[in-house]
Amino acid sequence: MTRARRTILAVPGSSDRFIAKSRTQPVDAIFLDLEDAVAPPVKEASRQRIVEALNDPQGWQAPTVTYRVNDWSTPWTTMDIVEVVGGAGAKVDCIVLPKVTDADQVKALDLVLTQAEQAAGLPVGGIGLELQIEEARGLLHVAEIAAASARTETLVYGPGDWMASMGMKTLNVGSQPPGYVGDAFHHVQMSILVAARAHGLQAIDGPFVGIRDLEGFKTSASSSAALGYDGKWVLHPSQVEAGNDIFTPPAENVERARRIVGAYRDATAEAGGAVGAIVVDDEMVDGAGLAVARATLAKIGERA
Repeated sequence: MTRARRTILAVPGSSDRFIAKSRTQPVDAIFLDLEDAVAPPVKEASRQRIVEALNDPQGWQAPTVTYRVNDWSTPWTTMDIVEVVGGAGAKVDCIVLPKVTDADQVKALDLVLTQAEQAAGLPVGGIGLELQIEEARGLLHVAEIAAASARTETLVYGPGDWMASMGMKTLNVGSQPPGYVGDAFHHVQMSILVAARAHGLQAIDGPFVGIRDLEGFKTSASSSAALGYDGKWVLHPSQVEAGNDIFTPPAENVERARRIVGAYRDATAEAGGAVGAIVVDDEMVDGAGLAVARATLAKIGERA
């Protein structure tokens, strides 16, 4: 199953107010955070808050609901999995694992999650994984990370920790560092995208922290969308509409993709002459062009 993930709203698991506000946001997914947005003294209390929120019959407008555990270098990861899955696992679509540095960390999460599902009487494998690549070691092992578990649905680029691990000269997460004339994020974003596509996964861009800089958000989102990313984390309702729009293929592209698929299907059939290349809208279309058209339609959930 491929879920729409144009916009994924980050929600602090320690805040009843933000959890309540997130329920009606028109995003494709939300994640309730136990990691960076939750201070160490309230980690344990936030687990219970998330369990209660997940079990609340109000639910969410977002069709996909996930939560982020703490990374394996902390003392909280195992209980983040056991307590939330044990208390509300039936309401969890995926778990987000931050700061992934190698495949063994993914396998460890898969093992603990399997045991938690079994203990809770849930079907094994029903909860997916979203894996964050946030530092140099993770990028060096990104292909192995992508292949480590059949549960994995997405690879997520984490710009904040990535910028810190590289020592980039900026404090504005998601913004290009001043003084560099190119795109400082192109290599890491493309490497994550290639690994994701090679293993049949979605690629998700991380947040742009300037919540009042809508043009900056649009620039960041448009860049990753142009590469082929499927969506982006959002931190504030002000970013949602633009994010949904940017990661939705333009209507004219969708219509042209449908024309290409239909024309190619007719032309390659025996009745159509079984030709391998055709002309659509004054452009040559062969098997590669068909693949591009199908990829465009896949972004709106159409199989062609």
